[in-house]
Amino acid sequence: MTHLIPTQAPRRLPGDGFWRKTWAMLLKEFIQLRRDRVSFAMIIMIPLVQLMLFGYAINTMPRDLPTAVLMQERNDLTRSILAALENTKFFKVTRLPRTEAEVDQLLASGTVLFAVEIPANFERSVRRGDKPAMLIEADATDPVASGTALGALGQVLQTALSHDRDVPDSAAMPFEIRTHARYNPAGVTQLNIVPGLVGTILTMTMLIFTALSVTREIERGTMESLLAMPISPVEIMLGKIVPYILVGFVQASLIIGIGVSLFGVPVVGNLGMLAALSTLFIAANLSIGYTFSTIAQNQLQAMQMSMMFFLPNILLSGFMFPFAGMPVWAQYVGEALPLTHYLRIVRSIMLKGASLGDLRYDGFALFVLMLIAMTIAVTRFRRTLD
Repeated sequence: MTHLIPTQAPRRLPGDGFWRKTWAMLLKEFIQLRRDRVSFAMIIMIPLVQLMLFGYAINTMPRDLPTAVLMQERNDLTRSILAALENTKFFKVTRLPRTEAEVDQLLASGTVLFAVEIPANFERSVRRGDKPAMLIEADATDPVASGTALGALGQVLQTALSHDRDVPDSAAMPFEIRTHARYNPAGVTQLNIVPGLVGTILTMTMLIFTALSVTREIERGTMESLLAMPISPVEIMLGKIVPYILVGFVQASLIIGIGVSLFGVPVVGNLGMLAALSTLFIAANLSIGYTFSTIAQNQLQAMQMSMMFFLPNILLSGFMFPFAGMPVWAQYVGEALPLTHYLRIVRSIMLKGASLGDLRYDGFALFVLMLIAMTIAVTRFRRTLD
């Protein structure tokens, strides 16, 4: 009778199962990442967008700032001063107003950031050595842009006019430059940052709230019940958006209240007009977030889309860097973002006391962006239902 000799199982090396399971899990994650095309696209696009924006669009030394020049006399000297201003590369003469009231309107509406006034009999006073005064008014709601340009103005003008035959030979400037920083004379950064935070925080929160709305319904399995109800896509969208408009008003009121009480930010303009224009801004962002929620397959994708949209908003709107100092293509992109127009509105109303007429361009732009976003959101939601 033969005896069966038991065979020994192959010995496993310590840690053999650990590395095999880890490798299997690693492959599984790569396969899942490849299938999740939206997340993979965000991984590639976010650093590329950041590199392009910081490399080409962001400029902490603003150039070609829009300037109005009120010349009460026209002669060789005033034309030399005009050319010298533009040769500094800080200023770009875009308007030639005829009255001081027109200058005030251009500054209040944000059409120009600087206004130069050359008084009558300026050339004769220079020739006589009377040192007449040339007034330069700056929109100091953005103290970075205005401060840099004003700081370099005197020396650059003196150098540019040193060989002009209409200017007497002298080591000193033949005329006086008087600067007036309007709306923020002390250059307090809080007066610029706090109003901007209203739009920035609203953009971030409104996008995220609504971007997660539809995807949350799908992941929780409640979308089927919603679709079974006798309700249209427009009614669903409005039902989801309106509560967040109220949330946005609470956030805006909280930020403005803290800004006024703690940081001394003034509210010069009409709060009712600010509330009405804020409604357009909030509705536009909610509609954009709602569109993201109809495109995304899950809440993670919706969050990634929101952050992808938020990044150019905060960089190209004029919140962190001077808008006028950006290249033209970046300004075109910025004009298509709701935050760009809302920052001008909230700063103009709070700091300048601007009227609706001064803000008609930015108000109309917000209205158009809101309509476009709502149309896309409703269209996308209908396709989701189908």
